[in-house]
Amino acid sequence: MTQDAAATHAFLDPEDSLERQNEKLIQIVDALVRQVERGGSGSGEAYAQFRRAALLEEQVQARTVELENALEMLNRSNARLAQAMRETEAARRDLSTAIETVQEGFAMFDLLRRMVMCNSRFGMHMEDLRDTLRPGLRFDDYIAHVAGSRSLSLPLGETPQMWQARRLARHDDRHAIFNVSLAGDHWVQVSQHRTPGGGTVIMQTDVTDMIRAERQARERMLDDQSRMARATLDHIKQGICIFDGRLRLAGWNDGLSQLMGVPTPRLRRGLQFPALWRMIDQDFGLDGDMTMQRLTTWVEAPVARQPLRFRMRSEDQRFIDASAQQMPDGGFVFSFTDITAERRAIRDLARTNEALEERVRARTLELEDALERAGRANASRSRFVAATSHDLLQPLSAANLFLSALAHDDPANREVLGKAHDALHSVEAILHALLDISKLELGHASMDVGPVALGPVLAQLHDQFALQAQAKGLRLDIVPTGLVVSSDRTYLKRVLQNLIGNAVRYTGTGRVLVGARRRGGAAVVEVWDTGPGIAEEDMQTIFREFSRLNARASASEGMGLGLAIVERACAILGHPLDVASEPGRFTRFSVGVPVTIARAPDAEAPGRALSETGGGPERVALLVENDAEVRRAMCHLLERWGLTVLDVESGEAALALLDETGAEPDFLLVDQQLGAGMTGLDTIAALRLLLPDRPLRLVTADRSPELRDAARQAGVTILPKPVSTHDLRRFLGRGG
Repeated sequence: MTQDAAATHAFLDPEDSLERQNEKLIQIVDALVRQVERGGSGSGEAYAQFRRAALLEEQVQARTVELENALEMLNRSNARLAQAMRETEAARRDLSTAIETVQEGFAMFDLLRRMVMCNSRFGMHMEDLRDTLRPGLRFDDYIAHVAGSRSLSLPLGETPQMWQARRLARHDDRHAIFNVSLAGDHWVQVSQHRTPGGGTVIMQTDVTDMIRAERQARERMLDDQSRMARATLDHIKQGICIFDGRLRLAGWNDGLSQLMGVPTPRLRRGLQFPALWRMIDQDFGLDGDMTMQRLTTWVEAPVARQPLRFRMRSEDQRFIDASAQQMPDGGFVFSFTDITAERRAIRDLARTNEALEERVRARTLELEDALERAGRANASRSRFVAATSHDLLQPLSAANLFLSALAHDDPANREVLGKAHDALHSVEAILHALLDISKLELGHASMDVGPVALGPVLAQLHDQFALQAQAKGLRLDIVPTGLVVSSDRTYLKRVLQNLIGNAVRYTGTGRVLVGARRRGGAAVVEVWDTGPGIAEEDMQTIFREFSRLNARASASEGMGLGLAIVERACAILGHPLDVASEPGRFTRFSVGVPVTIARAPDAEAPGRALSETGGGPERVALLVENDAEVRRAMCHLLERWGLTVLDVESGEAALALLDETGAEPDFLLVDQQLGAGMTGLDTIAALRLLLPDRPLRLVTADRSPELRDAARQAGVTILPKPVSTHDLRRFLGRGG
């Protein structure tokens, strides 16, 4: 469309009639014709103005249409707003009607703590607040009006300002429920809740009837409890009196009059404590360390009385046990108990005990004398057995040597000499058993408890009894084991040796089985046999000295000391010993030994041989011994074995010798008791600084546990006196 056409269209109004539109078109055509005819400049300016007017009219019409559309939308919005206002007002009326029907008082405050609405029951029982409860009332002003209301009943000691501050502090709580006391014994429960928008809703509920009912129920319960307490107090034997916080008598029972001699007519509520105590003091006085001043101080103490207990006594020797206890309300209660019968019983019992103790002391002295005589006799017997055993072993050893020589020189009588040799061996075994028994009874047995490998011990015992079992046609089985136990190796071996020996000796046919099994932290070593068994009544008899149940065993095979040694050794070592048997089928002895993870000492393997003439590299031994005879004998023996010996009499001399000569001996043999100077352990400690890692032994006849512990802590091995040449040769041959 051209600009002229656009301008022409702008002048035409579609709402005009056709005649009007034709008139406008004729006028436009005439104007255009005149413009063409003139063809001049003046007419061009008029035409330009005409075009601008047409464009402006077009813009005005467009804006008019937009305005009309906006007005139409505004009218529709106003209509909807009016509808919403009508609905809101209706909802408000409905809400007001609804909260008015609620039986509780209701009020709502907005985020700015201003009242939005409330019902007529809000502020019930507070007529002086009616005119102030209007929308727009600030919450703080509302609380101030309540605090100053004549209808508010404040707690004792609380002012309106204090109540107002406490009530305002609860406003910040999200939920709060509490009771408010009003005049005329009315109560209102206030329930306050915060809304999601930050406002506050308050509900007030009249709980007067509920509180009065609870109060009546509580009073009835207290009355019932009071009657029960009264009945209980009247039925107990003790005398009871109860005082309140002002030292006034609040309650008592009949026992108070009967027990303490107070006349019943003189007992009344409100009686002061001093007056009551003067009545009691007429018949009973304080006993022991209790004084009247101490009692008065306790009674008059304001708070925190500790329980008090004391005794009272009358002139006719009646005893009363009195106790006082504070109560929660600041009062206290006294109770009085008649302990006269108990005191008399205690006195009679004490007299009886004294008489019994005197008789027991007399019998004890007699028993101690008898035990002392028996102990002396037993110790004398044990010492005699020990001394006799040592004395007899020497000629028996000589007899054995003579018999061996005769058997070598006289083959014709070898069988007779062999029987005599066996008989002497039996006597020697009996003497060794007697020596063991005497040591165990006298407490002279030396126990060196340490790690012991069970396997090598059982293997040695198998080698010892294998031929004897084979000769009887028995099967001897010892189960190998790798367990390491904590015990004394010598006595553990002696215990198992006696058990296996008895099993082989008394079993006629069948089998002897020995094995160890793990049970928790202990190893149980068991010895089973298929012998005649042991009856139940003989279980304790078998452990007595010189007790032998099987008469088939000859006296040459033993005197019944083996199990006595087993029992005593196990008791000293703390190893549980048990026996089970079924006559005609089996017997089982078991010994419990603690298992240890410590490494057992090396087995007793022989070291490399030491020739008596040398033949190897020259080795030097340092001998520290203060006894000249022992030192001379030891030097002679070591030199025959091919060693060079540096012998000194003290630790100080040994250190001086090494310092002067610069010698570095290969072996160190140090006696423990070296006189008044350094001990053997002191000397070893000093020598280790000069000669570390040198093989050494502490030589001593001291078998005390203290020395064994000290040597074990120092890491020193003891070579006991008298020195065994076998042990000494093994030490020198192994080099450690």
